[in-house]
Amino acid sequence: MDKNNIPQHIAIIMDGNGRWAKKRHLPRIMGHRYGVQTVDKITSHCARLGIKALTLYSFSTENWKRPPEEVDALMQLLSQYLDKKISKLNNNNIKLNAIGDINGLQKSVREKLSSAINKTSKNTGMILTLALNYGGRAEIVTACRRLLEKVTSKKLNIDDIDESTFSHQLYTKNLPDPELLIRTSGESRLSNFLLWQISYAEFVITKVLWPDFKASDIDKAIEEYSRRKRRFGTSA
Repeated sequence: MDKNNIPQHIAIIMDGNGRWAKKRHLPRIMGHRYGVQTVDKITSHCARLGIKALTLYSFSTENWKRPPEEVDALMQLLSQYLDKKISKLNNNNIKLNAIGDINGLQKSVREKLSSAINKTSKNTGMILTLALNYGGRAEIVTACRRLLEKVTSKKLNIDDIDESTFSHQLYTKNLPDPELLIRTSGESRLSNFLLWQISYAEFVITKVLWPDFKASDIDKAIEEYSRRKRRFGTSA
């Protein structure tokens, strides 16, 4: 791996927990449990590699449509992760971040998340961002509303709105755009994830189900990324 040509920001659509469990004749929640273990391993590995930011699609706005017992189990797993892994994040100098409509989460989860973010706020290493109750379209609509409010209150001139101004209204305003997007389980769709931010990201799709995803799979994705010539719309 060329350490001089690694992406600064990797975003991952973690897919395949349910199929992983089904293949083993296990309840879906077991797939999610093993998926959380993968989050822990991949986060640590990315930090060791020197990745500056890692964003994980953890819970989408569409995920609320799943059976209530599965949603409750997912919230419990998130709470457990926040309880158990904060000391490890601090030991690895990882800063926790969250994007999405956080106010739509359960109160107990919001409080734990806020506490965890605060406890890691002084860390200076990799930024781990959890996309929670997140939807790309909703994020863009929210950004439009914020800009409209600024214009109507005379805080912003409509002629001053450009891509940079718009980007600063997004949840990810303090993050660089992802350079590499990875999706596990072999599916080839964005699922409403970071629609604005991944305009020029390189995509790597792997058939590996998320609970089986390993550090070596991250390495392979980065190696593929490093072999590509990023043109950003030019012919050079």
